[in-house]
Amino acid sequence: MVNMIRPEEKVKELSEEKKDDIMKNFTEFRDFLGHKVETGEKVGIGEDALTKNAKRLADYLAKHEEPRNREEPLLREMWNVSNKDERNHIAHVLVKLVDRPNDYCETG
Repeated sequence: MVNMIRPEEKVKELSEEKKDDIMKNFTEFRDFLGHKVETGEKVGIGEDALTKNAKRLADYLAKHEEPRNREEPLLREMWNVSNKDERNHIAHVLVKLVDRPNDYCETG
C-alpha cells in the first residue's frame, strides 16, 4: 500500500493565502482535488482509498474551514446532516466529479 500523508494534515500545512486561492471558487477547488485524485491514481491508489481520503478531507473542511465559495455552504450542510454511509456516498461522488474533464461546468 502506498504511504500517503492524510489529507487533513496537508490542508493544515497550507497557508491561509493558498487555501483562499484554492477555495475562492468551486472550479478552483474542483481542479485542485482533481489533480490530487489524478496523482493518487498514477501512484496506484484505488478508488476505495481515494474515497476514504475524500471523506477525511470533507470531515476536516466541515469542522475547521469556513465556506469560501457559493457551493461550499450547501456541501457543508449536506455533509453535516448525512450519516456515515451517506457521507461515504458523497465522498465517492466527489471523487467521480473531480476525476473527469471539467469542460462541462464552469462556475465563478
